[in-house]
Amino acid sequence: MPLTRRELCRLLPAAILPVAAMAQDSPPPGNSLPSSTWTFDQLPVNATNDGQFRAVLKGRLATGESLETHETTLPPGGMPHPAHHHVHSEMWLIREGTVEITINGASHRLGPDGVGFVRSNEEHGIKNVGTSPATYFVVAVGPGAAS
Repeated sequence: MPLTRRELCRLLPAAILPVAAMAQDSPPPGNSLPSSTWTFDQLPVNATNDGQFRAVLKGRLATGESLETHETTLPPGGMPHPAHHHVHSEMWLIREGTVEITINGASHRLGPDGVGFVRSNEEHGIKNVGTSPATYFVVAVGPGAAS
């Protein structure tokens, strides 16, 4: 069942809340991400060999979890790195193009408004399998996400 962008935005807090519930009881003193707003053109773009990367957020939440969010644009056939795994969980929100997300060896094809999620320590990777650039957001939450 395809989801609208509005429905995706409603799901984001639900994806983060289970992680927040497992956080430490005491928040880090004064070193959490501040509340703020930005326009998209204020976020610098970094070119890589395989596309473009735009950092959005990186740091710790007041509840103790690490959070890192970025936007990536991959050319046709591009992938940011081989399949890998790590302690933090990740969610992908696909804006444009067609990607293939592989989770523990199973491939899933997603287009605009598609959402993927991988929990801690599961092997995963993403590749642009379309004929045009693919742009997506990554939201990483948990240990090591902001390092």
